[in-house]
Amino acid sequence: MTSAKPVAPAGFKLSLKGRALRLLAAREHSRAELERKLAPHEETPGQLAQVLDDLQAKDFISEARVVESVINRRASRYGAARIRHELLNKGLGAEVVAGAMDSLKGSELERARDIWRKKFEGPAPDAAGRAKQMRFLAARGFGGEVIRRVVSQADED
Repeated sequence: MTSAKPVAPAGFKLSLKGRALRLLAAREHSRAELERKLAPHEETPGQLAQVLDDLQAKDFISEARVVESVINRRASRYGAARIRHELLNKGLGAEVVAGAMDSLKGSELERARDIWRKKFEGPAPDAAGRAKQMRFLAARGFGGEVIRRVVSQADED
């Protein structure tokens, strides 16, 4: 079995910028994520901030791309609450997250229906089954009103 990362020669040490670029090559990272991951490798105070400022000035770090990436990866499987939590954990600003949530609100009900259809074959025959379906959607990050509408419309169909 081969390793995905190339093996560095003995004594070779990757710079902070090199480490940051390697992380960014794998997926989009927010500045806060990079600070957290690279802080243990900082040799002199201020070095990390300087590297991240340089990468941000060159548009290697972009909050908008991080938001877009998370939404593209998660929207088909999770509700707005779960995605909001993930974005906040990435250290993104509240206003950026609020803008992303506004874009998700319009499709929330349809996404919940799609996820429900993939998981369940049809309406639950009893209250325990409906509760199970509701817990499933709640764990995926959908709000109470959306969950009630999905499960009640399934009963009507």
